[in-house]
Amino acid sequence: MGQTDSIQLSKKTQYLSVQTQAEQLAILRASLEGELYDDLSMRSLYATDASVYRVLPVAVAMPRHEEDVRQLIHFARSAGLSLIPRTAGTSLAGQCVGEGIVVDCSRYMNRILEVNAEAGWVRLQPGVVRDELNHYLRPYGRFFGPNTSTANRAMIGGMVGNNSCGSYSIVYGTTRDHALELKTILSDGSEAVFKALSVEEFDQKCQLNTLEGQIYRQIREALSDPRRQESIRTEFPRPDIHRRNTGYAVDVLLETAPFTPGKPDFNFCKLLAGSEGTLAFITEIKIHVDPLPPPELGLLCVHFHSLQQALRATIVAMRHQPRAVELMDKIIMDCTRENLLYQKNRFFIQGEPEAMLIIEAGGDNRAQVDEQLQQIESDMRQAGYGYHFPRIYGKDIARVWDLRKAGLGLLANVKGDAKPVAVIEDTAVSVEDLPEYIDEITRIMEEFGQRLVYYAHAGAGELHLRPILNLKDPVHVQQFHDIGERTAQLVKKYRGSLSGEHGDGRVRAEFIPIMVGEENYQLLKAIKASWDPHNLFNPGKIVDAPPMNTALRYEPNQPDRQF
Repeated sequence: MGQTDSIQLSKKTQYLSVQTQAEQLAILRASLEGELYDDLSMRSLYATDASVYRVLPVAVAMPRHEEDVRQLIHFARSAGLSLIPRTAGTSLAGQCVGEGIVVDCSRYMNRILEVNAEAGWVRLQPGVVRDELNHYLRPYGRFFGPNTSTANRAMIGGMVGNNSCGSYSIVYGTTRDHALELKTILSDGSEAVFKALSVEEFDQKCQLNTLEGQIYRQIREALSDPRRQESIRTEFPRPDIHRRNTGYAVDVLLETAPFTPGKPDFNFCKLLAGSEGTLAFITEIKIHVDPLPPPELGLLCVHFHSLQQALRATIVAMRHQPRAVELMDKIIMDCTRENLLYQKNRFFIQGEPEAMLIIEAGGDNRAQVDEQLQQIESDMRQAGYGYHFPRIYGKDIARVWDLRKAGLGLLANVKGDAKPVAVIEDTAVSVEDLPEYIDEITRIMEEFGQRLVYYAHAGAGELHLRPILNLKDPVHVQQFHDIGERTAQLVKKYRGSLSGEHGDGRVRAEFIPIMVGEENYQLLKAIKASWDPHNLFNPGKIVDAPPMNTALRYEPNQPDRQF
């Protein structure tokens, strides 16, 4: 046994020798250079994220560096606790709630470490805010393309964990597409760096007599089976749906050189992106960054008399390869009418449209942008879609996008206990299937007495759909579950992804067996067991999830305190 192993064993013994959890946490606190809190106030603050869930953690840690993370891993193993990685907590599916120790990387692990503008990459820590990264990169002529609506506070670590996308994914892809290299600490406390590997390098990794070697061997054995390959290709979402976050991305790994000749090099970053912190603890991230957007941009804001018209017009718009195609429905637009902050951004809206598409084009000059927008408008008019086609340029573009981004926050402020709830808001299907899919899901929601809210990423085949539910009412709590299950069955019919960008978390993980089939679900469980045999990292997400209508923020029929 080496000196490092002896020290680690000594620390484990130290934690186990005391009698109470409070004493164990006190020892841990003294060993960290960062911070550890176990008071009720701090634990309550970290009991929720941006989702409908609430779970009180045992403690909250704020590691200062990798060694603190390693200490937390050894402590959690010895104490039988779990670790819940967290950055900004903007997750909508409950990824950041759990009973163990919430590990917040935002306070200290938030540095940009290295930029290589010529090669187009940046290396950073998980707590870097997306918009702040782009502000830093602007002098280099680069930026990070995926842009969540919470980009002024969402952090890169969380974006990797969720495989975040945003409104420009039809141009810049998903976070997974940009993940080049991830430095991690595995569940046994060892360090592993994951990056692209040639077939020879992949085979060398499989020879390692370590946990890292074990996880390479496990994936080699699983994905080399022809029957398993056929099952994955048949059961997982259609590969032309680029927003797909259902379970672990074994379908992406399958299309790499060790398993499919002629395909790109193998890279475990593809699996870790979207894994929601369940496999390893990421401490450094190397991501690809794009050249800045074209100097001239323009919007075509097409007004429609019906939602179906807007969905069919989306197919027309996508033939012209625009930068973005985003949808707002009347409910969203009406919310902005009543809000003093956003009223001034409604300058381009005419009449009472039932839906609107915001289509962005870019070019080197105004003439190029106008030509593309004119072609889109002409095709839509010829197809009989749309009644008003204002074009927006310059500083007014930001006002339009601010109006679109306002939707999520405004919906949350609907008066009363019944709120638009994030439960089926993340489904993604092929753009060509979108009109029929929305027709079917609208009929299903009518069976539940629901009128949905529709908005967001039409050009990527993903609309954020929100039923209005009162999760203080036990009838609606059951409906919350039933709507999720019915939607999963419908998405499976279209070979779509139940999660396009917001992740499985607690709200969708229960339905992953429906989405990928029971045999492939067992593969996901085997991957989790191989990487994390002690169920240390963020348990209950992706595999072995509890019922999605439990651990909600409110107990059914609980009395409201009046202030």
